[in-house]
Parts: sequence; structure tokens; C-alpha cells
Amino acid sequence: MMKLHDLSDDKLLELLELNNIAAFEEIYNRYWLKLYGSAYSRLKEREAAQEIVQDFFISFWINRAQLKIHSSLQGYLFTAIKYSILNYKRAETVRTSYCELLLLANKTNFYNSTEEYLTWKELKENIDAGVNQLPPKCRSVFELSRNQYKTNKEIAKLLDISEKTVENHLTRALRYLRVNIDTAILLLFFFFH
Repeated sequence: MMKLHDLSDDKLLELLELNNIAAFEEIYNRYWLKLYGSAYSRLKEREAAQEIVQDFFISFWINRAQLKIHSSLQGYLFTAIKYSILNYKRAETVRTSYCELLLLANKTNFYNSTEEYLTWKELKENIDAGVNQLPPKCRSVFELSRNQYKTNKEIAKLLDISEKTVENHLTRALRYLRVNIDTAILLLFFFFH
């Protein structure tokens, strides 16, 4: 009897289509470290690289019936990780932009004149209005993170949800706010520069 580690990637994919969990485990064992190495070399962050690879494999298993792999399995896996990294970097950019905006808006010496104060106040109102438009759970996660400075782990425990769900809520909130306060940011930029 042939052992799974002796099988080709194509044969493992055929078994995976038949819901063979051992085939999935073999693919996981065969590629996890390589995919992690690829993610780590691009991100230089251990936890982020591990999370990206783990999330990918969870999705890979869940969506196994819909998989349409037109290239090699290895090519598919590395391309999927590359896109996961790009999505992660995009989300991080949104988070960083928002944090910088909040730091700017919360500085007490931010305004020196009535006009500057009014601009700052308008920006703060736009942010608050955007936060109030978020779905209740998303808003709760966002406010715990940004107003009460709770970590994702603390929020997950407090709300009895997974850390990944916390991250998804934060990403959704920041994306929504970025889209809806871009005009205010542009006004602020031109006013103070």
C-alpha cells in the first residue's frame, strides 16, 4: 500500500476532492513550513506570517469542493499566500492611517485658532458619525479597541468571539471610516499644509 507522502500533489488533490482528510494533512505537512517561510520573508513578522498561513489552510479545507487549480498545487498555494499577504498589508495600511489620524485629532495642541479648532471638531464629528454608522458588534469591537485600548485577545474574551472575528470587525470598521472620512482628511491636509 502506497503511503500518502509518496503521492504526487495531483493525486493528493484528487483525494482531497473526495474529502480525504489525510490528503489534506499531507498537503499541510508538505507545504506549511515553505508557505510560512515565504510569508515571513515578505512580512518579517512571525505571528502575522503564521496567522496568514493558518487562515489560508482553514479556508483551503473549507473550500476544497470549489477548488479549481489550473496550475500546480505548489504554484496555487504560493500565489494564494502572496494575495493573502497583500490583503494583510492593505488592512495594516488602513489601520496605520486611522491611528495616525486619531493621534492627530487627539493632540491637545492641535488647534491654535478658532478656524483650526472648528476644522478639528468637524473631523472628530465625522469620525464619531462614521463610528455610529457601524453595525453594533463592529462598533463595540472598534470602541473597545480604540477608546478603551483593549487588545484583540482581551476583546475576543470579553465578547466571547474569536480573535480573527475581532480582526475582521476592526478591518471592516477602518475600511468604512477611511472611505467615509477621506473628504475630511483632504480638507484637513490642505488647511494645515
